[in-house]
Amino acid sequence: MFKKRRTREEARLQEQLADLRTSVTADVLGQVRDMLSLRPIVATGQPNLSELAMAVHDIPAAHLSLKFFGYELARSLAAGMPVRETTERHVGLASKLSTQADMATDWVEHWCAMLQVPRIFHRKIWELAYVLQAFAENGHMVPGARGLGFGCGEEPIASYLASRGVAVTVTDLDADRAQAAGWADTGQHAASLEKAFRPLLVDRESFDRLVTHRVADMNAIPTELRGYDFCWSVCALEHLGSIAQGMRFIEASLETLRPGGLAVHTTEFNINPDGPTIDNWPTVLFQRRHFEALAERLRAAGHDVAPFDWDLGDGPMDRFIDLPPWGHDLPAEYVKWHGEGAHLKVGLDGFVSTCVGIVVRKA
Repeated sequence: MFKKRRTREEARLQEQLADLRTSVTADVLGQVRDMLSLRPIVATGQPNLSELAMAVHDIPAAHLSLKFFGYELARSLAAGMPVRETTERHVGLASKLSTQADMATDWVEHWCAMLQVPRIFHRKIWELAYVLQAFAENGHMVPGARGLGFGCGEEPIASYLASRGVAVTVTDLDADRAQAAGWADTGQHAASLEKAFRPLLVDRESFDRLVTHRVADMNAIPTELRGYDFCWSVCALEHLGSIAQGMRFIEASLETLRPGGLAVHTTEFNINPDGPTIDNWPTVLFQRRHFEALAERLRAAGHDVAPFDWDLGDGPMDRFIDLPPWGHDLPAEYVKWHGEGAHLKVGLDGFVSTCVGIVVRKA
């Protein structure tokens, strides 16, 4: 009898000890979670005062402050640029990086006027102007020419080329793959011709007659896409899966051209020439060494690569590095507050990136 009573008492004590252990563990785990959490508040709604949280909780505000001042600087500099009557002219375009000095040139001003877009310090504006300048000064902006665009998204280049009488094939991933990659929700995918039509640039009849659309994988360009006078891509080849695949695409794009045809591509560029970079990721960052090795292979095969200009620029906008969060990740009130974004260099996953353009004439 005594033995049974002792057994029941031991069981009760063991149960109480287990409850205490569970309670203490939950409390300790909660405290540990709060200590390791970077959230500004804890579960009780009070400020997170852990050393880790205190060390980082002002970083988002610092990013926004930097962003707002950079955008204000860009607007002030853009407002001070002269407005000129421009004409299409030869400038001897190099394979180069986007710079503030470029944005102040008459050739960028000219193409902004042709595309009816504001001349602001934004690398995407630079890319559009760069591609069109390469076409024009190499004699391809003429009626009857044939152009092929890769990863075109909703860019205005096809509409403008059609207004000049150029026949254009715009390509992009199939809709399912684009949706899975996130391009369909960001304006970076053209599922149909409607996405490429800009009524301010070209009339409907000319567009329908001169512009066609087809699905194409940039990692496996369809063999029937051949005989074009020129081809291009704007900030697309960094999304092909790896640095090697991006470089292979540039070489493969030459197969779509007739002899003497022109390939013009822009992409992300890690400004650090010697350190590590991002590879084998949805967005990779190319470096100087990758393009120099590519140019060596292309020249060995008889192709002509426009000389490289690796100048990073020396203006204020060349030294402004925009940081996340980007507009699509911010509340609408914040976007309205800071106004239209403007940057030539951005921070991507801890690296500083700008845009680079390369011009290659096929042998």
